[in-house]
Amino acid sequence: MPGRRWAGALAAVVTASVLSLTGLAGQAQAADINNVKNGGFESGLSNWTCSAGSGTTVSSPVHGGSAALKATPAGQDYAQCSQSVAVKPNSTYTLSAWVQGSYTYLGVSGTGTTDVSTWTPNTTWTQLTNTFTTGASTTSVTVWSHGWYGQPAYLADDFSVFGPDGGGGGDPAPTVPATPAGLAVSGTTSSSVSLAWNTVSGATGYNVYQGGSKVQSVTGTSATVSGLTASTSYSFQVSATNSAGESAKSSAVTGTTAASGGGGGGGTVPAHAVTGYWQNFNNGATVQKLSAVQSQYDIIAVAFADATSTPGAVSFTLDSAGLGGYTVDQFKADIKAKQAAGKKVIISIGGQNGTISVNDSTSATNFANSVYSLMQTYGFNGVDIDLENGLNATYMSQALRSLSTKAGSSLVITMAPQTIDMQSTSNSYFQTALNIKDILTVVNMQYYNSGSMLGCDGKVYSQGSVDFLTALACIQLQGGLDASQVGLGLPASTSGAGSGYVSPTIVNNALDCLTKLTNCGSFKPSKAYPGLRGAMTWSTNWDASAGNAWSNAVGPHVHAL
Repeated sequence: MPGRRWAGALAAVVTASVLSLTGLAGQAQAADINNVKNGGFESGLSNWTCSAGSGTTVSSPVHGGSAALKATPAGQDYAQCSQSVAVKPNSTYTLSAWVQGSYTYLGVSGTGTTDVSTWTPNTTWTQLTNTFTTGASTTSVTVWSHGWYGQPAYLADDFSVFGPDGGGGGDPAPTVPATPAGLAVSGTTSSSVSLAWNTVSGATGYNVYQGGSKVQSVTGTSATVSGLTASTSYSFQVSATNSAGESAKSSAVTGTTAASGGGGGGGTVPAHAVTGYWQNFNNGATVQKLSAVQSQYDIIAVAFADATSTPGAVSFTLDSAGLGGYTVDQFKADIKAKQAAGKKVIISIGGQNGTISVNDSTSATNFANSVYSLMQTYGFNGVDIDLENGLNATYMSQALRSLSTKAGSSLVITMAPQTIDMQSTSNSYFQTALNIKDILTVVNMQYYNSGSMLGCDGKVYSQGSVDFLTALACIQLQGGLDASQVGLGLPASTSGAGSGYVSPTIVNNALDCLTKLTNCGSFKPSKAYPGLRGAMTWSTNWDASAGNAWSNAVGPHVHAL
């Protein structure tokens, strides 16, 4: 969270990639072929070249078949793997691949017209797609994927360049995928049912059916159907799709919505709440004891827990020396005093430098057990997920549900994703929030240190305006989260972030726009969301350095919503 890293070059790529996403192509024509050779890496790295020996093939995890590409950035090399693909001049092609990993890119160069690329930060299998047209004399192009500097290895599988036969041979065209298996209800609220199912080899997407009628199309293996009536049973099926067609529908499952309420945990958290991060370190901001945190803060997130040598497990050590001799006993007493005043104190996991990885059942169990142990030791009310290096939706959801079972209905769960993490319900952060909607308290997205992003209206917005806050919040509100689970995260001062600071007036105007449809900018939501939870800031310390100007202005406004 402090000093969020967002390289200028990466921000530029984000903006360009977001813009390119608005022109995705439709299905390939019936006569088209896949011109990529060994697109599924069943023959190792045959036909592929990877920079600096960065690539290899693995047998797990894979998207389809028995192998996938794994490429690892190192130093100044971002692990680019490429193939020269034969094409016809003056022809249109659809480039596609399935990838997973922090900042994975897919693109094509040498088209003779406009080279294209796109990317994703998802750590679960995600399909990237783009189209390109060859020039009058273009007979080959270079298809490539790569990761990003300083990031972990990425995976890629099932590459295709569908279009006219370029004459170089290629992988066979796909067949209609098999029917999905394992469909199950993974969660319910009073207005939604969440579903999950098994991956189907060769599928590029899935259709979700409610009562026999298609209601959603998704690329991942989970979906949340919202807008439902409380205390009502619904029947659901899914089918798998690719360019060859659609499978038969799966066996039906029944999901029954809850009796009432919008969803979420958190016990007695106020309907409109202010969250602030408290720094367990000295970085130049005012050093505080918890007892000094402004009373306007309803949820105080202690930043941060530490990774351990046990996969998924975390620990916490109070920085007594950096905090002027603040003792553990004083810290625990201050937590109790805040709770006695009606506040919640939670432990935050992650931050800019946090490297906690929960990517299997064992690490999920370790995470839940270790967080619950910290709750018992220090008296924390819950946990904040602020993992900025990606997360696995399946296993983080499993970990948080396990923690909820241990802690009970009073557990507070908050999340602080970056803007890119909440652009689509297919992103891992968004998937996790939807997966745990029935126990989730609030998602306070960070509207700072960000590149330009798409709003729910499909337009591109830049940070620093009311429109940036409202149009991006709209994605979450329309994507399945209850209004009570959406908050606006902003820095408390210009020192609190590299970019994206806005005055408290803009924060309050955005809150008014979302809850009352007043004080909007050029973007105005289609309806008001009076139940919006509130706002968050990094950090209570930077707020104190600025005379608590942020909380003195935003706090009363939130509480009066």
